[in-house]
Amino acid sequence: MSANESFVAGAARGLGGLPQRLVQDGVVEESAMLVALQNAKERRTSFVTQLVSNGTAQARDIAIAAASEFGVPLLDLDSIQLDLDTVKLVTDKLLQKHRVLPLYKRGKRLFLGVADPTNLLSVDEIKFQTGLGIEAIVVEDDKLQAALDKTLEQVDTQMPGLGDDEGGFDLENLEVSGGEEELDKITRDDVEDAPIVRFVNKLMLDAIRRGASDIHFEPYEKTYRVRFRMDGVLKEIAQPPVQLSQKISARLKVMSRLDIAERRVPQDGRIKMKLSKTRAIDFRVSSCPTLYGEKIVLRILDPSSAMLGIDALGYEPAQRELYLKYLAKPQGMILVTGPTGSGKTVSLYTGLNILNREDTNISAGSSAVEMLVSTR
Repeated sequence: MSANESFVAGAARGLGGLPQRLVQDGVVEESAMLVALQNAKERRTSFVTQLVSNGTAQARDIAIAAASEFGVPLLDLDSIQLDLDTVKLVTDKLLQKHRVLPLYKRGKRLFLGVADPTNLLSVDEIKFQTGLGIEAIVVEDDKLQAALDKTLEQVDTQMPGLGDDEGGFDLENLEVSGGEEELDKITRDDVEDAPIVRFVNKLMLDAIRRGASDIHFEPYEKTYRVRFRMDGVLKEIAQPPVQLSQKISARLKVMSRLDIAERRVPQDGRIKMKLSKTRAIDFRVSSCPTLYGEKIVLRILDPSSAMLGIDALGYEPAQRELYLKYLAKPQGMILVTGPTGSGKTVSLYTGLNILNREDTNISAGSSAVEMLVSTR
């Protein structure tokens, strides 16, 4: 008998609690459970994490068994919106150490999402740190880790952590085009509030760095979220306090020369952000009134992408030949269609750049989709 087999045979008599329940329910083989327990002990992690990360068991099956064994509620993290103020009751260090997530607070009790209810040390430490009574709620291990990573990133992105300088840019004095409308005193204070200016400018810079195509500012009844569209998929980036909803909207509308007094109808505008003497980024801005405020979407347009040339667009040879053939005709129309992020705008900018010669007159609308070319 090998040393590992001896360990398994000797430890089999010592299973109890959740490990025993998982074995009895057929979720995990006894030998795999004993190995997971040993690995968890050596690596100082939860055996639940070991089982899920190794693919030995499904997180959902473990959560159901744990809720039944300990008589603890089971919650699907995808069904709730986390409150960052509640999360910040516990230090980041403890959250990462024990892989737990504060869900909500009721009076003097804090409801804590856990994947392993046997981790009593985490409950004791968080109870000591917060001074609150702790109620455990079972959640799935894989969803817990994803929610924890996302929440900690949102906490880091919030305004109190912003410095005056980010990546070499002065976030307060970043050069952007602004409106010239006359503002009343309250509104002017709102849009010129330094933290708001830094927050909005930082989001715009982060979106450019991360290759996002859109920024969505979305107000809700009790929350406010900011999402980036990257590779065609929206991803939540920040959750500023909902009380700042109108200030953020006012700042964006002034930057894009929209009527800040008009909140009942959609509006369109643009922002030009100058990053250096040779590079500026355009943002198309659209506002739409909703029940809890104005939703504002910024579409990022980088004119420098047109300088890549048609060979960098990824066209097949036949597609490239057709595009150049019809682009050279004296009249006609080219329709470019496709989902967000598929390259429509870059293709049109490239076409305009090819046609931008001394003998050609070009008139373009505010949207790159509206393109009129005349050779007269």
